[in-house]
Amino acid sequence: MCTALLVASLTAAVGASPPHPTASSEDPAPGPGNPQTLPHGSPNLALPDLVPPPGTGKPGPGGPGSKEEVKGIPATALAAYKNAERYAKERWPDCHVPWELIAAIGKVESDHGAMGGGLRPDGSTEKAIIGPPLTGEKFALVRDTDGGRWDGDTQYDHAVGPMQFIPSTWASYSADGRNAGQNDPNNIFDAAAGTARYLCAGGLDLSKQADLEKAVLRYNSSRQYLNTVVAWMTAYRNGEGGAIPDPSGGPSTGTTPYPGTTPRPTVPVPTGPGTVPPRTTPSTTTPERPDGTRKPDDRGRPKDPDKSRDRDGDKGQGEHKKPKPPAPRAVRLDRMDGAELTAHVGETFEHKARVRALTADGKGVPGTRVRFKIVGADKALFKDGTDTFVASAGKDGIATSPAIRAGDKTGEFYILATLEGRDAKAVEFDATVTPAPAPKAARFTAMGGDLRYKPGESVPRRAIAKAYDAKGRPVDGVKVTVTVKKDGHPADNGPSLKDKDKLVRTVTVTTREGGLVFIDGLAAGNQEGAFTLELSTDDKEPVTLSLEVTVKSGATDKPTDKPTTPGKPADKKPAPGPTSTPKSTR
Repeated sequence: MCTALLVASLTAAVGASPPHPTASSEDPAPGPGNPQTLPHGSPNLALPDLVPPPGTGKPGPGGPGSKEEVKGIPATALAAYKNAERYAKERWPDCHVPWELIAAIGKVESDHGAMGGGLRPDGSTEKAIIGPPLTGEKFALVRDTDGGRWDGDTQYDHAVGPMQFIPSTWASYSADGRNAGQNDPNNIFDAAAGTARYLCAGGLDLSKQADLEKAVLRYNSSRQYLNTVVAWMTAYRNGEGGAIPDPSGGPSTGTTPYPGTTPRPTVPVPTGPGTVPPRTTPSTTTPERPDGTRKPDDRGRPKDPDKSRDRDGDKGQGEHKKPKPPAPRAVRLDRMDGAELTAHVGETFEHKARVRALTADGKGVPGTRVRFKIVGADKALFKDGTDTFVASAGKDGIATSPAIRAGDKTGEFYILATLEGRDAKAVEFDATVTPAPAPKAARFTAMGGDLRYKPGESVPRRAIAKAYDAKGRPVDGVKVTVTVKKDGHPADNGPSLKDKDKLVRTVTVTTREGGLVFIDGLAAGNQEGAFTLELSTDDKEPVTLSLEVTVKSGATDKPTDKPTTPGKPADKKPAPGPTSTPKSTR
């Protein structure tokens, strides 16, 4: 029966809301290379009207594994989902993301955080929920993007937290759902708000069926995943998702951190006014270092009032030090300049992405960590070969991306700059990779010595000049027109150039083999006298070179392979008769 209802639920789930005009979201839609859509774990795809998975025990009335418990939502998770709906409504009012959709994703991804072994009232879990390493074997290949910050793995990324965010996706769409000054994917309030932000990105209106499906498929591109999420959303909208007690600690009911990873502990954070999570007593568990040893920690122990006094000799007077003012905190990024980011294929971009981290009153904040992410590129990468880089702002609050290599594919992409771990609007830099320009010569040099021939002599293929670009490098692929001239005009008689099986007095060749200009051969003809071979590029400002050709009885050309520059003929013994000097003009 549940399968038959799926098609109807896809329409009914979004049909209740009247159409609304769609406003553009502040966040860009995820790019085509977004790893969040790729297989990154094993979501629970059991449908709402199915019995619990094997091993959970037989259903009983109201007991563990009962229908009520399976469909119920832990009170803290329910508060987080409803808070995320409000969070989105304040920021993206035209998105219309319902809490039931966020709850459905939370159900499928982590059973509302129960896979962490227990859900605390502040939104943290007893254990970090860390998915499998994305090594490309069973799941997608996603190399580390967060330095192990969230998943404890510096080689590969893992999906993390109750909503199973890939770290790079969290970096772009994180949220502070608790108004606590930090964005933590392991806290269900932050993760649920981040899910709302991610679903709304790109100006989607989730009251429309097409946009709702598009948003869910961003999480997981599986059609079965979409069907399951919509089925749970429909069940919750039908009132089947009432609040149940939060899962308590004890043995984990699901995913635990994978071997070789160090779970990042979630510490309760004081919440600001109007936020949902209540203040809780911090855990007294001593945290572990990555190597497994424990470090001293006085959390949970009573404070010694004497230690809070002035330690510079208060003589028991009870004088307290004045608290230091809080360090300034960046709340937004401003783009530093409007320079276009454009480069040719194979080149490095001349400009870099630059932003300034600012406080609410517009002052730069040194040391702010800014994440630069290349999105939607085929081959473009930062100079270190990665697509993500975290920079620390300088003393003026300015953070600069590394140099960007264009790669060997044309196209458009963008660089996204975000405040690391903060919920602030991203700054986007459009970048374009254009085709490599046609090769261009800046100058020619003559090859060999004088071109001196006897009447009727036939000369085989030879190099007569070499082309260089503006940086002095030999350049291949330049089209060069070679013309036989007499007294500055195209010659009517005299030497001819070979063009396949014809003799002509104008031929077009292309530089090759290190910028060399070859002619396939030359027939001196029977007309004696001084002629000119003029080389010219087909540019608005052509580059030319004139080579004198002498046809005279007894003349002999002794070519060399050494290039000569104007006024510096190649070393050779002088030949009888008139000599010629190559002249280069532009």
